[in-house]
Amino acid sequence: MRFVLLASVLTLVACQQAPSDPEPPPEADPRAAAASESPAMPDQPAPADSDSVTVVFFGDSLTAGYGLETPQLAYPALVGEELTESGVPVQVVNAGVSGETTAGGRSRIAWTLRNATPDVFVLALGANDGLRGVDPAATEANLRAILDAVREAAPDAGLVVAGMEALPNYGADYTDRFREVFPSVAQDYGATLIPFLLDGVAGVARLNQADGIHPTPEGQEIIAEIVAEAVTPLATAAAG
Repeated sequence: MRFVLLASVLTLVACQQAPSDPEPPPEADPRAAAASESPAMPDQPAPADSDSVTVVFFGDSLTAGYGLETPQLAYPALVGEELTESGVPVQVVNAGVSGETTAGGRSRIAWTLRNATPDVFVLALGANDGLRGVDPAATEANLRAILDAVREAAPDAGLVVAGMEALPNYGADYTDRFREVFPSVAQDYGATLIPFLLDGVAGVARLNQADGIHPTPEGQEIIAEIVAEAVTPLATAAAG
């Protein structure tokens, strides 16, 4: 019920989306839109220190830190700071691309893995699929393909899957099927599941920017707390 209410709020704020928002608008055929290429590639990471733990955050504008003064205010950097303070040497790779769908992520995962081999991989895609009404089966297939690529490139990497919510206007059946994708994928890949990435942030005006969708620095801090709880044990184990 909590997630349904949060998704209902997302329906309202989505209608208030600012024209400057980089998230691409829904296409006539959502599945065709999901297959479009990624708008841009994130910067290539610097070579990792052999003693550091590489944590790759693979997501969309929520991960990229859209609308913030600097990506250092987005949750990947904040999680990295927390790990460093706890004594875990870490290299954070923010592989977030605004407007990204799971299909777009599937098309660029090989590029990301050529440039960074993760010790911990955080998969935070699906929000744009839910906004567009993409078939949950397609979303699931894309997420699995991404994790298959990670498993091949980095067999020992710890995995985190961040759950997303769909808009309730697509109907209860769609909402339920979409929600079930993330725990199913996480279970099959032995990944740590974050039930809902925006839990406690979605629909809270003071925690979101003027578009009502993208978190403020304060909202990003709350997300970072949620993500750090999942990432810290994996990063600590990877550090040995």
